Parts: sequence; structure tokens; C-alpha cells
Amino acid sequence: MSSSVDQLASPRAGLPPGAPGSVRYGPTPVENPALGKVFAETPGCTPERLDDVLDDAARAFPGWAATPLAERRERLHSCHRALLGAVDPMAELLTREQGKPLKHARAEVRLAADWFARTAELGLTRERLVDETDARIDLERVPHGVVAAIAPSNYPVLLAVCKIAPALLAGNTVVLKPSPDTPLSSLMMGRILGDVLPAGTFAVVDGDVELGARLTVHPAVRLVSFTGSVGAGRAIARQAAADLKRVVLELGGNDPAVVLPGTDVLSVAPDLFTAAMTNSGQFCAAVKRVYAPRATYRRLAEALAEKARTAIVGDGLDPATEYGPLVSRAQLHHVAGLVDDAVATGADVLAGGGPLDGPGHFYPPTVVTDLPPGSRLEEEEQFGPVIPVIPYDDVDQVFAQVNASTYGLGCSLWGDEERARELAGRPQCGTVWINTHGALRHDVPFGGHRHSGIGVEYGAWGLNEYTQLKVHHSALRLRPRQADRETS
Repeated sequence: MSSSVDQLASPRAGLPPGAPGSVRYGPTPVENPALGKVFAETPGCTPERLDDVLDDAARAFPGWAATPLAERRERLHSCHRALLGAVDPMAELLTREQGKPLKHARAEVRLAADWFARTAELGLTRERLVDETDARIDLERVPHGVVAAIAPSNYPVLLAVCKIAPALLAGNTVVLKPSPDTPLSSLMMGRILGDVLPAGTFAVVDGDVELGARLTVHPAVRLVSFTGSVGAGRAIARQAAADLKRVVLELGGNDPAVVLPGTDVLSVAPDLFTAAMTNSGQFCAAVKRVYAPRATYRRLAEALAEKARTAIVGDGLDPATEYGPLVSRAQLHHVAGLVDDAVATGADVLAGGGPLDGPGHFYPPTVVTDLPPGSRLEEEEQFGPVIPVIPYDDVDQVFAQVNASTYGLGCSLWGDEERARELAGRPQCGTVWINTHGALRHDVPFGGHRHSGIGVEYGAWGLNEYTQLKVHHSALRLRPRQADRETS
């Protein structure tokens, strides 16, 4: 059974009073951000069709939850094989709707396929907590039910699979809603996986924020897993709280990189540049601000600017392209606005500094120095190819600046490894990297503190988010004859 939205039909109601109901329906345009032009349309999803999809998922849940774990593992391996068989067409579609270079799109689809296989090997073992003469108590992890997975536009395939795979392995059924900027690759994935998963266990619905709100509040949904902005995460948390749904929220970050005193800044500049420019800066764990000792920060900034000036920016379908466009005109305006605001208050632009002429949502790699205190470019997440370089005078000062942020996703320390390890407890965040940044693994938990989110993803820890605890407590009574002997 295919899970693409255009094959779902038949209305059913059942939302609480006040649930969102005005959802855009009909063909929805999808833009190629490299050209700034619409190149495709999606079918769109009506409220009635969403109800039907969720009804199917709710009906499929008991059977899927009861399916032996070994069989669920094999289904995930089938998903792995199915996605590997579609790398090229899915990657081309991903580049056209998201903008990233084609080689990076292929890598994303392959990694998403591998994520199914790696997740399939994770365990859900029943644990014996108490084994005494009069009591035996076991603990198991059981699924929540229907999971609403809401994925972002920067890595639409991979970050969707990071939710889908553990949710399915745990025994949940899943309804995925991709970003309205990048729905096509997800709809393709829905058709592909729909051929290897049981009916009702997985579906994709596409639409705008109103559809997402309706999905979040729907009574069939018991857990919402969302990756995106803080504002949207807050709204989802409020909506989910009304029905006491569980949430997993990965809400991005404003990750700092701290170059320690005594570090050869020219040696770390290439890696810092790469860590900041990943996916044209559209990566929650990219370097968003760089702090360097006052004596060497200008030299570092100039080295970063030289890398920026020689970077090749263009259409992701061009093999020569290193960095593609921003995903939408709105994101282009956001990034440009932050840089313009910094310049208006006295900042100095060493490279880049404005949208490129011509079609598409292109903003070049940009390096900015001399930010005034309290600059938005330091305090807000730009989610674009901009590196503010900020001087500091001592480590106490720099960690005060680092921790003043409302975000707390990650931080990296660059320089002497022993000194960096001594200071690794200072940043208040989910991950501290030393001499690298944004290095994520399938077998290491990833999540943030404060406004960067709730819960974690990846590995056994991420799998556990898609389960809830269930205790089995057995009272072991004495056999009658033994009891009689003991009382005689």
C-alpha cells in the first residue's frame, strides 16, 4: 500500500473543540531555490484526509506493536534496501527543492538508508528489576501509539528517518509531515517505504503550518517529534500539553566555537570554516559564532574571509558547486537582515555581506567582525553562511558570553586538547566538541539544553524517547503444602 497523500481518501472527524481547521488544500507550489522559480506541485492534504490517515495509523498500531521485534527489525532492513535503490532520483529531487549540492544530497539519502539499518540493531530488552522469594518485577519499554513526526527543510530526508526508524522499531505507527518548502523527497520516500511496510504503519502528509497544528492536536497522536524553530517548538509544546502528549523537540542552536589562547589560528581556520558553512550554514549544529583571543582574532577572521572569497556558490546541480542557495526567500531575508543590522550598528564585513545578484536565494559565505555588544548576529541563530568573529580577553569572559545565550545545543573548544578537556565543563550545552564541531553519530545521543529542546535523538537514548515504561509486578505466593509445613 502506498502512503503518498494523493492516494489517501475518505473523511472522518474527531478533533477537540478549537482545533485548527483551515488548512490549505489543492496543488501546492514547490520552488527551486537556485532558480527562484516553481518547478513542481504537491497534491496537498485536506483535514478530512488527515483524519483518515491518522485513523489508519491508530487501527494499525495494535498489530504493529504486537509484531515480534525480530520482524520489525527486518522491516527496517527492508526500508534500508528500498532507499538505497532510490538514491539517485531522490537525491536529484532533494537538490532541486532544497538547493544543496547533488553530491551532498546523495550522501544524505544514503545516510538515511543506513540509519534504518543501524537503528534495526538497537535493543529493547525486558529488564528484571526484582527477583526475590515473594516478588518478581520486570520492566519493559512499550510504544506510545501514533507518532507525529514533523521534519525541517535543511535535511528533510535524513532528519525524518531519524524519527521514523526508532519510532517504528519501538512499535509505534508514524505520520510524517515534511516542511512545506521541501515536501517532494518525503512524498517519494512515503511511496517507496509504503511498499515494504504494513498498511497504516507509515504515511506522509504535506501541507502548511495549519496542517501541522491539526496533526499536533489530533487525539489519535500520542507523541510529537519535531525539529525546527524555537517558536514553532513552543507552539507544539503548548498544543501537545492540552492532551498530555509526549514531545521530543530539537529546536536548533546558536553554537559557539571558542579558540583557546595559544592556538595556531591559521591551522584551525579551515576546519572552523567548514563547520560553519555546512549546508550553507543551514545546520542546527553548525558553528554560528566564533570567539578568539583579542591578540589573534583579526588574523583568524582574515583567514576565514579568504576561505569565504574563494568558495564556489551556485546551483546544486552544477558539479562545481560547493555551497548552494538558502532554502527559501524568507530565509534569505532573515540572514540578510541580521548582517545588515550588524553593519548598521558598526560591524565590519570582511567577505560577502549581501545577497548575490540574479535569480535564486543565494547569500555568499560572509565573515563579520567588530560586532557591537548585544548584536542580533551574535545572539540569534542566523541559520545561514555567516561567521561573526568576536574577540575576548579571558576565558571567564568568553564563557560568560557563550552561556548568556538562550540556546544550549553545542559548543566547540579549539586548541590544546588537555586544556580544552579541563574547560569542557564550562559551556552549558548538550554536546561539547574538542577540535571539531557538529560531528554527529548514530550511536551517540544528541540534544540540547534550555531553548534548544526537550529530549534527545540517536542511538539507544533516542529510541527510548519513542517508548514508555511498563512495570510487570508478580507476587510469588508459597505453595499450600509448603505453607502448611511452615505453620505446623
